[in-house]
Amino acid sequence: MAACAFLWSLAGLFIKLIDWNPFAIAAGRSVIAMVFLLALVRKPRFTFSGAQIGAAVANAATMLLFIYANKATTSANAILLQYGSPVYVAIMGAVILKEKPRTEHWLALVAILGGMVLLFSEGLGGGSLVGNLVAAASGLAFATYIVFMRMQKGGSPIESVILAHGLTAVIAFVVALFLPAPVFTARAVAAILGLGVLQIGLASALFSYGIKRVTAIESVLIAGLEPLLNPVWVFLVIGEAPTSRALAGGGLILVAVIVSSVVSARRDARAGKA
Repeated sequence: MAACAFLWSLAGLFIKLIDWNPFAIAAGRSVIAMVFLLALVRKPRFTFSGAQIGAAVANAATMLLFIYANKATTSANAILLQYGSPVYVAIMGAVILKEKPRTEHWLALVAILGGMVLLFSEGLGGGSLVGNLVAAASGLAFATYIVFMRMQKGGSPIESVILAHGLTAVIAFVVALFLPAPVFTARAVAAILGLGVLQIGLASALFSYGIKRVTAIESVLIAGLEPLLNPVWVFLVIGEAPTSRALAGGGLILVAVIVSSVVSARRDARAGKA
């Protein structure tokens, strides 16, 4: 799950290298990711069960809503409101999956939300009410996606991701037809391939593997590493330096994820020995 968050965090860097409208980026990324995953899985098992379809629709909704939110509100608002998802996962995981959050999860949740506020505090405010509401809806969709994926822990959840990218590609392509056409350059093509294969394709495979082995709330807490790492890559490659508040917020998130994961791992190890 940590490796998945690492790959997800490359989105900001790759997207900055592509001068396309966001829906063209989403369509291209999802087409490449779908082809990559089909080649990786080779013989996908599409059961079209409620959980498989639910995860696919929720994942597609997450990607499309987040794209719109980034256009309609500030990037900081979009990220913060989407990462209200741990709260939704904690509630839905307890009710639907019977996976009750432990004390370390609740403490990590509070610390991660505090870190998010510090991380993006300079960019808070502004944006439209509609954009903020859509960003919040993206967080709810992301939480729903995680729960539906976790419901498939005894099966093969990666097929849900393949379906999600197919759905996203179709919808984003139709919307992109009414927006400025993308200009294909070597840099843009390399970046869109990076997005499709690494940032979302390989990441989806890792997520599908990890979600079968950790609880829903643990997975979404570890995913909190993504917004921490995102500005790091942009700084290293492009030179956009994070502020002191961003560094403090990032440090808080990192500590919360590590401590929570270590405590849970030790608790599970003791339970296994018992």
